[in-house]
Amino acid sequence: MTHPFHLAIPVTNLADATNFYESVLGCSRGREDEHWIDFNLYGHQLVCHLSEASSPTIQNTVDGDSIPVPHFGVILNFEEFDSLAARLTESNQQFIVEPRTRFAGQAGEQRTMFLLDPSGNAIEFKAFASLDSLFES
Repeated sequence: MTHPFHLAIPVTNLADATNFYESVLGCSRGREDEHWIDFNLYGHQLVCHLSEASSPTIQNTVDGDSIPVPHFGVILNFEEFDSLAARLTESNQQFIVEPRTRFAGQAGEQRTMFLLDPSGNAIEFKAFASLDSLFES
């Protein structure tokens, strides 16, 4: 059984966050108040909390890419990944890491892409041919 995760992140503007998560990523909105909004991110509960704080960006190299830490994301299938990548490209979203294949020909081969939300939270979307390779080393 898959259990949905709950993740709360800081955002500096709820209207910008709502536009990004609803219009760009296609998330549906759940409960909300003047200081936070719940979004359904592929069946997971993402809560955007209004905050003036921003987190420092730390970089780590993975398969030749400079990856922001911390980041969060969702694992999709190839069809969902390709559809989202096309939608993000069509809406002129800037990628930190353009959609690409990581670890090609190796255990754990995957498609990946990174972008920032309007508050600077780093998001990764990835896809595997088979979820059986999710934890392969």
